[in-house]
Amino acid sequence: MLVNSKKMLLDAQAGGYAVAAFNVENMEMIKAVIKTAVEQNSPVIIQTTPSTVKYGTLETFYAMVKAEADKVCVPVALHLDHGSSFNLAVCGIKEGYTSIMIDGSHESFEDNIKVSKAVVDVARPNNITVEAELGKVGGKEDDLEVEVDTNTDPKEAEEFVERTGVDSLAVAIGTAHGFYVGDPKLDKERLDEIKKLVSIPLVLHGASGVSDADVKDCIKRGICKVNFATDLRVAYTDGIKELLKVAPDTFDPKKFGEVGMKKVSDLVKSKMIVCGCVGKA
Repeated sequence: MLVNSKKMLLDAQAGGYAVAAFNVENMEMIKAVIKTAVEQNSPVIIQTTPSTVKYGTLETFYAMVKAEADKVCVPVALHLDHGSSFNLAVCGIKEGYTSIMIDGSHESFEDNIKVSKAVVDVARPNNITVEAELGKVGGKEDDLEVEVDTNTDPKEAEEFVERTGVDSLAVAIGTAHGFYVGDPKLDKERLDEIKKLVSIPLVLHGASGVSDADVKDCIKRGICKVNFATDLRVAYTDGIKELLKVAPDTFDPKKFGEVGMKKVSDLVKSKMIVCGCVGKA
């Protein structure tokens, strides 16, 4: 069933676990994620980035996710990840997305508050949950590239949440989008300080490449939603590469989809276990 993310994140906050959120690129990845959520009896958040919806459109991804979510009983939220403008966020709301991220982290503190509050004002009457970001998570994901990361200031986070009314907050504590060069150094003490001042669910971006132990520790410290993107892309394409190694003459696209879905499903299961959301649907 297609739902907004508010209840699942509040349940995670109360239960001391996190909901795993997965960025998808095509029908096969959507089917693999939802199938695994059913098998694990887990809530799940399916996400698309601006470049993904530019490639496939908001309408198409909404239709595919809704078609699959309507077949199952586990809660599925459809989330616009890194909505880069007020207009894109509103388009996501109009097309049926149940959760929206407005990413004003590239703006000044005051402008970030302004655009985030504006999205909340549109989303709230439509029963849509809103995530915002404060601080800058470095690295590159799709068309999003941040050369200099800036960790979230706890006092600013407190003020930001009070003035915007967002439902969840993505915090910058040393993770990065895309591939890591070396092990990430997470500022967990900063996360502790943010948690003391902010009551809403906190979100960890850039979790692909972060150790399972670090993800679990961040969840203990208040993270309620964990985003995975690069890991899924790698898993899907690895499945295709492995097939072509043993069967280079394969030309049926369905065969590529089948092996890609199997790899994605295995990865999704492992991340759900790490997040502790198995059996929480």
